[in-house]
Amino acid sequence: MIKSQPNANESIATGSVRLARLGKVNDTIMSQEYLESLNALIPLHRQVMGVHPALENHYPIAIAKDEQFLIYDFDPVYSSYQFIKQAPTPMPIPTGVRAAFQLPDYDGRIACVVTPEIFDSQEGYVTILHEFVHCYQYETCEQHLKGQLDVARDAQERGDFMWEINHPFPYTAENFTDGYQQFLGAIDKGDPVVIQTVRNTLRRYLGRHDFEYMVWQEWKEGFARWIENRLRVHFQLALNQGGLRAPFSRVSFYAGGAAFIEHLFAQDPAVVLDLEILFSRINQLT
Repeated sequence: MIKSQPNANESIATGSVRLARLGKVNDTIMSQEYLESLNALIPLHRQVMGVHPALENHYPIAIAKDEQFLIYDFDPVYSSYQFIKQAPTPMPIPTGVRAAFQLPDYDGRIACVVTPEIFDSQEGYVTILHEFVHCYQYETCEQHLKGQLDVARDAQERGDFMWEINHPFPYTAENFTDGYQQFLGAIDKGDPVVIQTVRNTLRRYLGRHDFEYMVWQEWKEGFARWIENRLRVHFQLALNQGGLRAPFSRVSFYAGGAAFIEHLFAQDPAVVLDLEILFSRINQLT
């Protein structure tokens, strides 16, 4: 018996079906790839939820890989992270990124954004929780506070959406470096009078925009660093003290803000529970 040969259209159709099936298999593999690592976060998170209200909730996590976001979210029904969707990244995401921002393809929700090597160490899991703090700030009062800053309003008017990273702060100016070193020294000594005096001097020297920028970073990143270091103590990890010493940079405000918040917390533990009040105390408006 002579078997009939499939025509070209049938071969193309069969090949398309096979490719579609392969694509679905690959999508399934990709969607499942990080679930075990993500769900390893849950018992760690559970241990520290009581540290601060900023850690009470779970937030979406987007893993950037090959110009795609793999988006996961916590499902309370299953008490685990579940794969939600894959979406193109809105911009190039470099390896090593640790951030929190809104996901256009997930209804604009604020999410922790990382790359896969975050799961290689326990420090990486603490970093995810650090980004959860930023998600909490965003959902509570960040936008309201930012709207009060002239430096932020001016940047928005100019279409500068990267001002929090790129603001031209005078990090190397002697008046600033001497003043900020005095400020850190006064915190080490727990001297509120010197702290107040030095902050007033910095306010006069820096002017409105630069002082607002410093305070903003001390509040936003300093608070997240403060929480992070409390988690590091819990998990018996080395403290993150990057930025404490000259030469100063934006990261110095993370360290200085965390140190200032620890000083304020020692005076009044309730100050860290209301982030708007905490901002005012750092800004020394009240």
